[in-house]
Amino acid sequence: MFNDTSSPYTLLSTRRSGKPRDIGAPGPDAAQLRQILEVALRTPDHGKLAPWRFVIVGEGQRDAFAALLHDAYAAERPDAGRLEQEANEQFARQGHTLIVALSSPAEGSRIPLWEQQLSVGAACMNLLAATHALGFVGGWLTGWAAYSDRVRDAFGAPHERIAGFLFLGSPSRELKERPRPDYDAVVRSWQPEPALAG
Repeated sequence: MFNDTSSPYTLLSTRRSGKPRDIGAPGPDAAQLRQILEVALRTPDHGKLAPWRFVIVGEGQRDAFAALLHDAYAAERPDAGRLEQEANEQFARQGHTLIVALSSPAEGSRIPLWEQQLSVGAACMNLLAATHALGFVGGWLTGWAAYSDRVRDAFGAPHERIAGFLFLGSPSRELKERPRPDYDAVVRSWQPEPALAG
């Protein structure tokens, strides 16, 4: 469990992703997973549309998920080799807990589609922060499966898109900090044109 609960800043500033292939047991139990998902739902959402959904792939459903990926990949890439299909098999079995995040925009809404899509990204980030707060690690992947209509159809409707596969659990090795963007390279103060400033 995360020990420094007195400092939300420390919690946020120490969160980092784990590689799903290095994530295993233990993972969140049913009550903890509900807590994580409830935090994910507390995200900016213009119009209160809830333009996202989450599908939990249970531990006993990994064989079916692996078969789905195998069949979808074979249909889309009939010349795929053994190594490619082995990679799909490994993908399907990563992590202790697997959640499929779906962008589910409200069709016909006055809220721009882009804002609804941004909201699902924020929901996934909240999910990862909550995972860290409970002492676990998460990894968010996309890959070809996130853009496959056949895979999408197994989890959602035609108007939805897979925003990612979120693998949660405990790291099997120590997480190493990765390089972060240089602050001055991505943050600046706005300097209006003289005519606007006057």
